[in-house]
Amino acid sequence: MYDITHYFEQLLAEHSSIDIAEAEFKKALAEDAELLAEYREWCHTVGSTEKHGFRDYADEYKEQRDSVWDSLQDYDDE
Repeated sequence: MYDITHYFEQLLAEHSSIDIAEAEFKKALAEDAELLAEYREWCHTVGSTEKHGFRDYADEYKEQRDSVWDSLQDYDDE
């Protein structure tokens, strides 16, 4: 059983871009039926499509990380 969001975050940390991470994720989905089942269930739970689920998560994850850094920068500027 996968912790799908942890897996997403690992891919995003390992690869320099969301596009590369997404390509690796799609490759893994094609090779692992259990991962595909977990992904489908996750998409259904969060209300995302299978086509855009990873990208939606990656974009939101990046925005949250950027927001943390922006907050820290704002604090340093004070």
